[in-house]
Amino acid sequence: MAGVALVVLGALVGVWVYLATSEATDVVAVRSTVMRGEVIGAEDLAVVQVGSDPSLAVVPGSDLEDLVGRRAALDLAAGSLLTQEAVTEQIVPADGESVVGVAVTPQLMPGEPLVAGDRVRVVVTAGAQGDPATVEDPVLTEAEVVSVRAPDVATGQQATVVSVLIDAAQAPAVAQYAAAGRVALVLESREG
Repeated sequence: MAGVALVVLGALVGVWVYLATSEATDVVAVRSTVMRGEVIGAEDLAVVQVGSDPSLAVVPGSDLEDLVGRRAALDLAAGSLLTQEAVTEQIVPADGESVVGVAVTPQLMPGEPLVAGDRVRVVVTAGAQGDPATVEDPVLTEAEVVSVRAPDVATGQQATVVSVLIDAAQAPAVAQYAAAGRVALVLESREG
């Protein structure tokens, strides 16, 4: 009786495997991690087969060559399936924009971890020992988080370095205040 049950179970598994592979679709997957803004190379991508599901907005395998040379619109993790929204031809920073690195301690950034794409406000502070009343207009500019690099004990880097995309005209002021340790970041709503 047990032998018959195993034979039936094996047949059912075989039918399931056949059906699952016969409805597979070629799609583009990320072979090696590509960080936001980096150029995507052919070696970074692969064509894989996945079960057909219309709710997945993946890139067909036949489009792989069209993606080579474009840029990652967000961080692409190795092993993930690629979507059209994950690639762009836009260069960051674009004309009229700048990326400024802002080193901030935990006290000067939100408790919620920042991620690429977050909208933030760069706020001028009085510094570690300064009087907040001496800051006349604390809001400096609105920005978008490009990347976040955590503190690195091995190198002695104590602060989190947040690269922000801002209007090029504001870049010198943001860099000046950031270098003096007088910048805080405020996370804007992620809704919408």
